[in-house]
Amino acid sequence: MEKQENLTFLELLLRLLNNALAHLKLCTVIIAVPTIAVFVLVMWVIDPVYKASAIITPPSSDGSIGSGIGNFIKSEKNAGGMLGSLLKLSTENESDVVWTIFNSWELHLQVIEHFDLVKHYKFDGKYAADMLKMFRENFSFDYNDENMFQVSIEDKDYRLAAEMVDFMLDKADSAYNAYKTAQARQSRIYLEQRLDSCTKELNRHLKKFAKFQSDNNFYDPEIQMESTIKYLNELQAKREDLSLEMEYERDDRGENSKRYEQLHKRYEGVNKALNGTLTGKNGEVGIVSLKKSSELAAEYMQYKSEIKVLEAMYQMLMAQSEEMRLAESKMLTNLHILEPPWENDKKVFPKRGLMLLYTMMISSLMALVVSSLLEKLKQESKNSILAQEIQKLKSAIRL
Repeated sequence: MEKQENLTFLELLLRLLNNALAHLKLCTVIIAVPTIAVFVLVMWVIDPVYKASAIITPPSSDGSIGSGIGNFIKSEKNAGGMLGSLLKLSTENESDVVWTIFNSWELHLQVIEHFDLVKHYKFDGKYAADMLKMFRENFSFDYNDENMFQVSIEDKDYRLAAEMVDFMLDKADSAYNAYKTAQARQSRIYLEQRLDSCTKELNRHLKKFAKFQSDNNFYDPEIQMESTIKYLNELQAKREDLSLEMEYERDDRGENSKRYEQLHKRYEGVNKALNGTLTGKNGEVGIVSLKKSSELAAEYMQYKSEIKVLEAMYQMLMAQSEEMRLAESKMLTNLHILEPPWENDKKVFPKRGLMLLYTMMISSLMALVVSSLLEKLKQESKNSILAQEIQKLKSAIRL
């Protein structure tokens, strides 16, 4: 068995170079033929492909009705239960809507039909799905490095590519505007219905509140309670003064004196007024019964809280309804184009330099392999295993 040589990397390179030089003509043919063939293909046979692109800003969904209602609920402590149903309003991501429109088959079919791409692509298939697939191979819609939308179309005609991108931008903007208008219309109808029910509910609560105030003579609990306590203190102080005077008069002149009788009548009058105040008999003048004051104050605050929430809801619904009415009536460009498409005549395919370099590298590698193999065959003896196997291969090929 022959001993295997241990070659360094430099020795290996020199041996491969010497093998190539020993078969210089063959190596030249192996390298030149594929390179010339690829050069002819990229220069005159393969049609160049151009790319037209546009960059647009993704729309923001920060101003949606759902987010506005959410913020309103956060700002109103007592509004959570009353406004829960309003959260059913749509809060879709607007970027997803634009993504869907640009990748929709409806838009792509409009482009195919408008520019007669069946004839332009020389499509001879039977199915529209195959034509749609062919168009989508040349179309791309994705985020760029700045997180903006980039629409691109590749075509053999750079003018046509720019026109197709411009057409898609116009149609996509119209579709998105129609979507937003329909959304605003639906939201407006819903808001107007909610506004009508809110108005009725507010009027009902105002009537109930007015009846509650009239029936209970309870109009301002803070002022009325303060006045009642102050009035009770005055009556109590006056009764104590009369009691002291009556006691002094009784000890001095007796209970049969005229002065004592007057003081006694005044004492009974003050005591009657005090008892009447405690039982709520003086409600016509704004005096509140202390026994019922806590219950009346709680009911009063409940009415005020409900009315306050309904008034806040009414104002919010009125503003949102007007906003949706304006959004429905205007037809503006929603997709802001940062970089419009232009007729870019720089080829994106074929990459001539890269293709020629790649072909030369592969051809050179094949030439080195072939030349080294031929040199190896020359050095092999006829009795070696490799020579025997090659001889068997030749015999099989001849058969």
